Amino acid sequence: QVQLVESGGGYVQPGGSLRLSCDVSGRSFDNYVITWFRQAPGRERQFVAAIPWSGRPAFYLDSVKDRFNISKDNAKNTVYLRMNNVRPDDTAVYYCAATGKVTYSRRLSDYDYWGQGTQVTVSS
Repeated sequence: QVQLVESGGGYVQPGGSLRLSCDVSGRSFDNYVITWFRQAPGRERQFVAAIPWSGRPAFYLDSVKDRFNISKDNAKNTVYLRMNNVRPDDTAVYYCAATGKVTYSRRLSDYDYWGQGTQVTVSS
């Protein structure tokens, strides 16, 4: 079993920065990918960024790849999402998710484990 807990959300002004954290516990994660999704009200849950625990390259949504950075701390079993130069359309509940089925996936149905989410609101 895998448990995921997000933290770090809050209110931030446009152009500001936040760092989200996803604490992972349970099984070994060597063959897992840990992925951030987000969901704004009335919209589908959307892929944001993914990082395999193995150290293979990260993947990003095109609209965030020049602004966000996903990283991990293996010793702490934590995945981070650094959000820089945030925009109002970044406002959403951010979720982390995990799967060992594939190395990379943007598909919701491939993910076995989900956190409860953390709210990010970008507003002046």
